Amino acid sequence: MAKKLHHPGFGAILESIRLSLINLLSLPCSISFKSPSLSCVLCLCIHHFLLSLHRHAMLPPSSAFLFISAFLSFSVMGFTGGYGPVFEEQPQNTLFPEGSTEGQVTLSCRARAIPSATYRWKLNGTELNLANNSSYQLVGGNLVISNPTQSKHAGTYQCVASNARGIVFSSEALLRFGYLNEFPSEERDPVKVTEGWGVMLPCNPPQHYPGLSYRWLLNEFPSFLTTDSRCFVSQVTGNLYIARTEAQDDGEYSCLTTSHISFTTKSVYSTFSKLTVTPEADPRLYAPSIKVRFPAETYTVTGQAVTLECFAFGNPVPSIQWRKIDGPLPPRWLVTDSVLHVPSVSFEEDGTYECVAVNTKGRDTYKGQVIVQAQPEWLQVIADTEAKIGSDLMWSCAASGKPRPTIRWLLNGKPLTSQSRIDVSNGQLKFTNLSLQDSGMYQCVAGNKHGAIYTSAELTVQALAPDFRMSPVRRMIPAARGGEVIIPCNPRAAPTPVIMWSKGTELLHNSSRVTVTANGTLILKNLSRSDEGKYTCFAENFMGKSNSTGILSVREATKITLAPSGSDINQGENVTLQCHASHDPSMDLTFTWEVDGVPINFEKEEEHYHRATADEAVGDLHILNAQLRHAGKYSCTAQTVVDQASASASLLIRGPPGPPGGVGVTEVGETSIQLSWSRGFSNHSPISRYMIQVKEPQGDLWRTARTDPANIEGNAESVLVVGLNPWTDYLFRVIASNILGVGEPSTPSALIRTKEAAPNVAPSGVSGGGGAPNELTINWTPIGRQYQNGDGFGYIIGFKRKDEDTWQNVKVPGVLSQHYVYRNESIVAFTPFDVMIKGYNKKGEGPYSLETTVYSAEEEPNVSPSEVKATVISSSEVEVVWSPVQTVNGVLLGYEIRYWKAGDKEAAADRVRSVGLDTVARLSSLRPDTTYHLTVRAYNRAGTGPASPTANVTTTKAPPSRAPGSISWTIARSSLNIKWNPVMALKNESSVTGYKMLYRLDSQSSPTLYVTSKTRMELPLPEGSSHVTIQLRATGKGGDGVASEVHIPTDSGTSMMVENAASYPAIQTLMVNLAFVMVMSRYLEV
Repeated sequence: MAKKLHHPGFGAILESIRLSLINLLSLPCSISFKSPSLSCVLCLCIHHFLLSLHRHAMLPPSSAFLFISAFLSFSVMGFTGGYGPVFEEQPQNTLFPEGSTEGQVTLSCRARAIPSATYRWKLNGTELNLANNSSYQLVGGNLVISNPTQSKHAGTYQCVASNARGIVFSSEALLRFGYLNEFPSEERDPVKVTEGWGVMLPCNPPQHYPGLSYRWLLNEFPSFLTTDSRCFVSQVTGNLYIARTEAQDDGEYSCLTTSHISFTTKSVYSTFSKLTVTPEADPRLYAPSIKVRFPAETYTVTGQAVTLECFAFGNPVPSIQWRKIDGPLPPRWLVTDSVLHVPSVSFEEDGTYECVAVNTKGRDTYKGQVIVQAQPEWLQVIADTEAKIGSDLMWSCAASGKPRPTIRWLLNGKPLTSQSRIDVSNGQLKFTNLSLQDSGMYQCVAGNKHGAIYTSAELTVQALAPDFRMSPVRRMIPAARGGEVIIPCNPRAAPTPVIMWSKGTELLHNSSRVTVTANGTLILKNLSRSDEGKYTCFAENFMGKSNSTGILSVREATKITLAPSGSDINQGENVTLQCHASHDPSMDLTFTWEVDGVPINFEKEEEHYHRATADEAVGDLHILNAQLRHAGKYSCTAQTVVDQASASASLLIRGPPGPPGGVGVTEVGETSIQLSWSRGFSNHSPISRYMIQVKEPQGDLWRTARTDPANIEGNAESVLVVGLNPWTDYLFRVIASNILGVGEPSTPSALIRTKEAAPNVAPSGVSGGGGAPNELTINWTPIGRQYQNGDGFGYIIGFKRKDEDTWQNVKVPGVLSQHYVYRNESIVAFTPFDVMIKGYNKKGEGPYSLETTVYSAEEEPNVSPSEVKATVISSSEVEVVWSPVQTVNGVLLGYEIRYWKAGDKEAAADRVRSVGLDTVARLSSLRPDTTYHLTVRAYNRAGTGPASPTANVTTTKAPPSRAPGSISWTIARSSLNIKWNPVMALKNESSVTGYKMLYRLDSQSSPTLYVTSKTRMELPLPEGSSHVTIQLRATGKGGDGVASEVHIPTDSGTSMMVENAASYPAIQTLMVNLAFVMVMSRYLEV
């Protein structure tokens, strides 16, 4: 049982502490010292306590210190926790329409906090007394205003959130009231103007807020005036401007204004004003005069819409042009006649703008400046911070804006200024020797004339006795013999405690083997078994003290017994780097490998790196298919939890050279360049030769360039590249090689253009012809960019008549030129010319193309075909023949036959063109028993020549419309005998001259045509045939008639009758079915 402490006056001391705590707990602010008054109370408590000590003078100073520490620990530790208010929702600017049926406005405010926040509100900087004003109601943190009015409730509102940790202010929000009054009822003065002159009708809108949109009524509602380049309604003043009046403008005008406020729209219009336009026979013309001007200085804020208006009187009606004086007109500006508008302005739009009004009589100009400013915007904000008592702290906040924002600081909602330990310097807040009373909610406020923004943070100043519960000294501390051990000591404490270490009962001091660092860490070097034991860290500050103990155990050191050795291999070969180690058997051993200080990722590089896993003491590294990137210094580390040992070796890998560097050009010619480069890595094998590759920028493939010399030795660093095209862009790269292979190419050179030269390639595709009479048209294929060889490219055309010796030359400028027309009245149709073409540029002329014969323009043939004859083929077809023409003023393309019925006009003739130069054509789809007129004309590329004499032809009557009937047949061993009734032609049909039969064996064979004038026919029937199909029709001068089709099984052996098979398909089908039944019956009898 513990002994009771007896000491004179001890009871009085405890009573003093008790009373101080009671006083402290009775305060409305928190015990975490957020209120300036709290530190006074704390001091008062300590003062009472010390007075008791003084009066009774019975406790030694050390005991008094312990009691004070206990008191402070209880005060600070017993009442910390939670956090101050952090806004999640803040009030926003609100526009409320007067007279709205909504009946209330809600300004939002919500903050998270522990303990929960309480709320109050300010209006225009003065705290609202919500209890004495029934129109205000606090719902959560939201402020609900019932029946709001302009006179009572308009202003700037701010929410204040507080809890035991501190106080913060929200951003400010404006509550404004929108309204639109009625126009005065008085009549408006009439306006008179002479036709052709401009006029302005004022709107004079009633009082309103915010801005309005404007339209004008003409004579009556809802007849709205249409605005255009002549009529303009200013959306700033509402005034109506007419640049040049016309007689039709005479009438009654009324200004209609509309207010758009969130969920409501209201419109009012003025009384009508009479505009009288006095007619003018010849209205006078005059230069523009700008009447609508935007302000000389337009101030705006980024993100807002900006509209500039400009309108002018004048006759003719002026056109309005816009420009930016100090740069191009920003692309985001929308230009519509007299208005320049940007929906969301940025600093790019800042500048001076000019409006120019222009007509045929002159111009007028006006300039104004758009000045873009910006609301404050945070660049750097403050964050919640925990700091130790007695330490220093600096907070910074920064904001952008135009004008530049000013910075002020608040502590728990009250302005903060420089004091003895606090330095407030615009965006910086510095604390020296932090005390508990510095804890609280801080706000940095940045503001300019466009608004203010707030950033908040909580400062918690901690005063804590040392506490090892979160970070005790390690319980078991293994270490290697001969090695070093580091034992941290990091208790939670404020202020920073004094640290001391002991081994057992012996206090440790710094020596050659023992070091206690400034932050309390214990370092023991060159360990031996005698260093084993208990080590205790002691931490102490004015709040109290504590300790934590760990046990040090010394183990055998880890040693490398077989170190890796250096190796030299070729790319693609395998190698093993050995690494063996000994270690304390009570501990696990692991091996790690690094190359050039970077750990090897065995999962990512499993294709090339493998580790030995058979023996714990063996950590060999197997490198498979080694590449150049695998060369370097390899380090093997054998480690346990207490120590590690390492050994290194270098691996050299020989391979193809690396890419050359610094590819550039020292000299540029017309078809060659002097290329230079710097040597790349040889990769431990001498470079034997270089190769140059070239490509044009638009190409995808690199090709080997021609060089002088052709073979480039390995010690070279420049070469002459030849065989290039003049005036052409190229990219070059260099590739080195050695006995182990070809290396990677260099980075391509910069774009290099060869010098200009005269063209060396002649144009191709020289041709021509066509065009108008007396013209020679010459065509060619333009020369490509790669063969132009220089700037200022064009073509020289040389031409002459075949029978002349003198050449004419003409220059045709332009790279894309591809035809030339020479006109001369002396050129007759289809005259042959010799033509040559060559290219030229600023450096000279190129070679001519080969001579090509080109004919001048053709003319229509002037000779008509002769001996035109037409022969009737059938009732719908006629064959036409004629004699060819000999000369056609060009190349004969063929003949055109025009034909029309007797009684019709030739203009309605149908046309058929012959194929090629044939002098025979067939006309089809003609009407039977009809007379046709026809002519034949020759045609070429110039057109159609004169018509031949008209020929006449009459088609025959139509072919028989009835098919042969009563078809019967008899099948013999090798023949088929068929007969039918004769077909009698009708009166309007051509007489029957015979019959045509298509005869097909089975369904797959080709049919055979038989013609006869009789009504019977014997047909061959080859052995093995199973089925016969017959199509029979009558024929005559009018053509072939309708066919009857019969299907005959070859094994029927019986004569069948079919009555008019084509006309009566049902009967035909019935007869065929009967035949099939009979055949099957005979088959079954057999």
